[in-house]
Amino acid sequence: MKLRTILVVLMLFAAASTLAAPQATAPSDPKLIDAQGYQKLVEQYRGKAVLITFWATWCEPCRDEFPMLNELAMQYAPQGLHVVGVNLDQDGDLILMRRFIARYKPAFPNYRKKAGGEDSFVQAVLPGWNGAIPASVFYAKDGRQIGHLLGASDRATYEAAIRSLLASNDSAAAAR
Repeated sequence: MKLRTILVVLMLFAAASTLAAPQATAPSDPKLIDAQGYQKLVEQYRGKAVLITFWATWCEPCRDEFPMLNELAMQYAPQGLHVVGVNLDQDGDLILMRRFIARYKPAFPNYRKKAGGEDSFVQAVLPGWNGAIPASVFYAKDGRQIGHLLGASDRATYEAAIRSLLASNDSAAAAR
């Protein structure tokens, strides 16, 4: 009798846990890129005004800027701005990165830097850059890098850079 009761309880527990399990699939992790992948990413956005921001979960100024960048991405998208994030967390911080993305629900695509090749990666992004974050790089529609922000920046600084980027694209189009 005791054995039968235990089996029934175990079966009920198994059925309940199956029903309680989330049915939705987890969002996929950001695609991994290296220096060559970064160059392909920039090329992919040729013809568009792009702000590429580099961030990590361990970087407090990055965490502070991220919600603002999300708002700016939505605000300036109708004017042609494309924002892209590149996460620089190590593989050991993957769970933190997943939680961060789940919490902030970025309105822009994010990628993750592959482990290794740090020097070639930072030089592909911005020659002379030491890799310190937060960092954001601005690209005109013709693919030229036309500016960058290194270190923590406030909303007004970002908005001025974005307006300048969008204006440079407008004037380049008018010159044709």
